[in-house]
Amino acid sequence: MAEKKDTATSQSDLQQDFSLKLPVNRMDGTPTGEEVSLDPRLFGLQRNDHVLYLAVKAELKNRRQGTRSTLTRSMVRGGGRKPFRQKGRGGARAGTTSSPIWRGGGVTFGPEPQYFRMKLSAKVRKLARKIALSVKAQSDSIRLVEDFDLKEPKTATIASMMKSFDASGKSALLLVDGCKPTVVKSCRNIPRLEVREAVNASAYDILRARRLIISRSAIDSLVGGLAGEK
Repeated sequence: MAEKKDTATSQSDLQQDFSLKLPVNRMDGTPTGEEVSLDPRLFGLQRNDHVLYLAVKAELKNRRQGTRSTLTRSMVRGGGRKPFRQKGRGGARAGTTSSPIWRGGGVTFGPEPQYFRMKLSAKVRKLARKIALSVKAQSDSIRLVEDFDLKEPKTATIASMMKSFDASGKSALLLVDGCKPTVVKSCRNIPRLEVREAVNASAYDILRARRLIISRSAIDSLVGGLAGEK
């Protein structure tokens, strides 16, 4: 019981002492003069590898369709008639063309459709996203950008922004507030760059990115969705 109390105390102390402030930059990398204090309830939690492991494992398992399948000898069409007489040919006897040792026959012990779902409670999924954000914040991998939108898809604009944030050629995740179709279209031709709505980004999406770029309003969305504030 004492160990649990010490752990809870240390985590609360970490949340109180955590006061990381990040500047908000324009798309060209120049500062706007605004600084945002990251909420310690999202960006100041202690690392919990087991929670992250469960979240990543569940997402990867749930992505699997499990639809791979092969035909066994009973499923192969044909093979009802004996292909040739039993004796007199000098070769091995055969009773059906659907035999696994025949070309075009069935498959022995082949893969079959399988169910790969893994359930994870909403509480654990939410905690995993918070811890993933905390890991990125404490490793100085987060950059804030002012709110922007594009009138038409323009890959060069996003590529220039990535360069100004030192994210060119790196796996990066851009978190935006709401649905922005033109931004998504502008990013899809840039290798290793993904775009997610802040409220829909999973722990796996956050962890696999070396650079996390968050728009100013997306920070408020994260606080409202994960910290319980409106």
